[in-house]
Amino acid sequence: MTLIDRVAGCFKGLAIGDAIGKQTETLSREDVQRWYPTGISGFHGEPGHTIPRYLGKRYEWRIGETTDDTEQTLAVVRAILRDGHASHTGIGRELLQCRKSAHPGVSLWMFLAIGDPARIASEGNGCGAAMRSAPIGVIYSSSNLDDLIQGAFECAIPTHGGQLAICAAAAVAGAVSAALEGRSRDEALAVAIRASKEAEPLRPSAPGVTMAQSIESIHSDLVRRKHLDVDELAERYFPNSPQLIVPLAISLALVTGSVEESVLLAANISGDSDSVASIGGAIAGALNPETIKESWCDVVRTVNEEYLVDFAAPLLMERCDQRTAERQGTHPKDPQRFEIDGP
Repeated sequence: MTLIDRVAGCFKGLAIGDAIGKQTETLSREDVQRWYPTGISGFHGEPGHTIPRYLGKRYEWRIGETTDDTEQTLAVVRAILRDGHASHTGIGRELLQCRKSAHPGVSLWMFLAIGDPARIASEGNGCGAAMRSAPIGVIYSSSNLDDLIQGAFECAIPTHGGQLAICAAAAVAGAVSAALEGRSRDEALAVAIRASKEAEPLRPSAPGVTMAQSIESIHSDLVRRKHLDVDELAERYFPNSPQLIVPLAISLALVTGSVEESVLLAANISGDSDSVASIGGAIAGALNPETIKESWCDVVRTVNEEYLVDFAAPLLMERCDQRTAERQGTHPKDPQRFEIDGP
């Protein structure tokens, strides 16, 4: 398995998880069973047609359409490709172009209202930072955890400044990076937890369990189960809070090792299903690209104007540039790290 295969797998898993998970997002477990009596098994209906439950709503989401999870991931990718590294101002500039799911009550809405790409959020603990942090794991090696954590921080702070959000972004980036390197699931888990723990000093602690503790706890429970039952998972870990969304996504990916299983479990559990499915799909896709259903990818490519996977190869080149810069003691494309002769 080549590195480019794994990066493409990561982005395929993210995009298809996002689109499949959108079909049940915000539904209760009971409502999932009402709308989909036999459960979610992929895309239900004609690709490009409106998802039935969104008919007549403010925005009529289409079958196969990706959401803000993919849109904001693309924004991070564009910023990195332009700047050569992750900077909050560069990422903020691209996030200002995002429009999906921008409505009162979400962190992006406030960011767009302020309109400052250099803004640094002082609060915000949702999963919006984690859902777009996979590109950070693509460009930074898990053996260079300081830069990876700083990259996750830069990725988060335009919209999310809370400790849970930043630690979640670091955990996802760490898991993706380790998976891309062909590490085992246990090793990917260890990197995710370590990245989350080491990101904690970047922001004041919040009451309750830390992100690292929640990841450890949920994974420890799921990995001991002989079978992952949707109803049991929905009852115990319904993903409607920061301490559950990202830890559940990481755990589903690392316990199943499968994009298909992670995405379908997330979609059938519901709650913040598009984020759980996209994060889990990204990690599982980096681990085992062969577990991706290409027919699902075909739907996503057909329905959406931009296809995240098309950016896999260019972004991977930035990972190579990062390695070169590490050996030379410089930062790629960062003029502040070079002496420039002036007049």
